Amino acid sequence: MTISNIENNLATLIKNFNKNTFIYDFLLAFSTPKSAIQRLQKGQLNLSKIEGEILWKKKIFYKTVATAEIKQSLIETMVIDGRITKNQIRFVIATDNTNIAALDTKTQQTIYIPIADLANEISFFLPLAGMEKYTAQAENDADVKAAVQMAKLFDEIKKTNPTNTTEEVHNLNIFLSRLLFCFFAEDTGIFEKDLFKNYIFQYTAPDGSNLQQYLQELFTVLNTVERNSKTPFYAKDFPYVNGGLFSATIPLPAFTSKSRQAIIASAGENWAAINPDIFGSMIQAVVTPDKRGNLGMHYTSVPNIMKVIKPLFLDELYEEFEAAKNNPTALNKLLGRMANI
Repeated sequence: MTISNIENNLATLIKNFNKNTFIYDFLLAFSTPKSAIQRLQKGQLNLSKIEGEILWKKKIFYKTVATAEIKQSLIETMVIDGRITKNQIRFVIATDNTNIAALDTKTQQTIYIPIADLANEISFFLPLAGMEKYTAQAENDADVKAAVQMAKLFDEIKKTNPTNTTEEVHNLNIFLSRLLFCFFAEDTGIFEKDLFKNYIFQYTAPDGSNLQQYLQELFTVLNTVERNSKTPFYAKDFPYVNGGLFSATIPLPAFTSKSRQAIIASAGENWAAINPDIFGSMIQAVVTPDKRGNLGMHYTSVPNIMKVIKPLFLDELYEEFEAAKNNPTALNKLLGRMANI
């Protein structure tokens, strides 16, 4: 089950909304086995005997309520209903068949939205599909949203670009790394604001047919120091990027209207608020199917990175730096040591 699959399932649910089967359709959208849904409908898994309620151990507590009661019902259930803790319920959900209110008991996050907007809150309900949210989400929600967007982009690219060899996987990794750089660059002052996003939006065809060509031209420009008459006019405002990220010429994937739109959507995130520290492991989580278990925050968060590397070597380096602050010889020695790590 991919992010795109879930998005499509929710779109179908909304289009064919049925208040009598809504919760079952909703659970199916997040890859709940049909056999489990059938047992739930028959009452075999439903621990509640109250009409309009579903109490599924370790999963959900669901009930339908009047419009005026929806938020209050969620609060009361969360505070006073002992069944929630006793049965280790993950999601508390209330609906009036127009809006939905939900609580994630693990993260203590809540949402209240129209059912028609469910597809915009996929990340909130990802644990239903086995894609657990790491608790550090609260530290930087932008990281989670970016990972989800990148996963959707990858899923769309994979539909028309199978990666069957090590070289194909390697090329896709490089391509995604370049995209991440461009997303980050236009929100942090390396590129002009929205330069990359506008480049894609203005100069490439809506069906994605010429996106491969335009990205290849752009990557060449980003690896070229001087701008001259041979530089395409639509790419002349992009700066030279050193470091070798754009130096190799690799085959780029073919694109469709959906994968093109996924790039534009990803570029629309606020990348200035996203930790570049997690880019490498974000790519690993996105491109490796068996690493998807904790998407959107499968990758190691910045606080957890620091828990590992500070005692491993950073604390010692910090101490050496403090001792060497006023000693150029010692500082140069420290630089040499860091260069050899």
